[in-house]
Amino acid sequence: MKKRIFMKSLAAGAVLAVGMLSGASQSLAQEVTLRLHQFLPPQANVPANVLIPWAEQVEKASDGRIKVDVFSAMSLGGTPPQLIDQARDGVVDIVWTLPGYSPGRFPRAEVFELPFMMTDAEAGSRAYWELFESDMKDTDFKDLKILGTWMHGPGIIHGKGDGVTKLEDMQGKKLRGPTRVINGLLGEMGATPVGMPVPAIPEALSKGVIDGTVIPWEVVPALKVQELVDTHTEFSGDQALYTAVFVLAMNKAKYDSLPDDLKKILDDNSGMEFSASAGRTMQEFDAPGRKLAEERGNTIIVLDETEVARWKEAAKPVIDNWMAEMKEKGIDGADLYERAQAAIAKHTK
Repeated sequence: MKKRIFMKSLAAGAVLAVGMLSGASQSLAQEVTLRLHQFLPPQANVPANVLIPWAEQVEKASDGRIKVDVFSAMSLGGTPPQLIDQARDGVVDIVWTLPGYSPGRFPRAEVFELPFMMTDAEAGSRAYWELFESDMKDTDFKDLKILGTWMHGPGIIHGKGDGVTKLEDMQGKKLRGPTRVINGLLGEMGATPVGMPVPAIPEALSKGVIDGTVIPWEVVPALKVQELVDTHTEFSGDQALYTAVFVLAMNKAKYDSLPDDLKKILDDNSGMEFSASAGRTMQEFDAPGRKLAEERGNTIIVLDETEVARWKEAAKPVIDNWMAEMKEKGIDGADLYERAQAAIAKHTK
């Protein structure tokens, strides 16, 4: 009897030990919290409809093992141009930012910001990811793990006073631009470009530092731009004066430190389809921004095809100058430009 009791005790102990080991194994299953830092207020379109849903999807797909905390409006410190280095240096884990906030540092990505390049944000974002993988992954962005590449919808000119009805109206206007390429375009059009990140626009407009700004419609509500300007200039058809490009970038060492199954979850929720969805979302939210301007009674100017053709001709030196700059860097800019156009055409429905 004692032997039987002893054997039962051993069996019970074994079950308990297995249970404890199983529990220990589960508790040791790696969990990680990633801090995502970005520059817009949380209610803005991209945080509310792209970044936060993406974070929630990653958490759900990982059964809670990955938690992504989204910190908006530069709440972790620094300035928007510093975001890319915050990701590279591990100050934060992930950032959403514009490569163009670091002038000349990501030259290949600039091809999509050239004038009249984009026609549709979803198609352009697919093309951007395609060229990222073929041309930028191991060059421009070799120090980062890129999770997404996308662009916004057509860039619009928003201004005070009579606005821009023709090319000549650009002369002398102080216009905010987001990146080196786009500021060069504004200068070629006759304006005085003033480079600054998006969050600085409202104060600059209200204090008269600038006469206007170029941004897509979708960001207008978050900045209340419709209350600070009188006119908005669009380009007819599918013509877009410009677009700006974005990356969702992760610290490479942080990504490499994750177990393979968590890496796969991040990879499965990143890439071309995610990029295309983000670009599509940005352009879809142009309509509500435009409606706010209409409701306020602002003037919306649409340049016709003849006038757009004049702008295209005036913009050619921007493209030529960029290609010359790329040649100096050892990059075949003409080939990259042609392939970017072809990729956009291929992905356009």
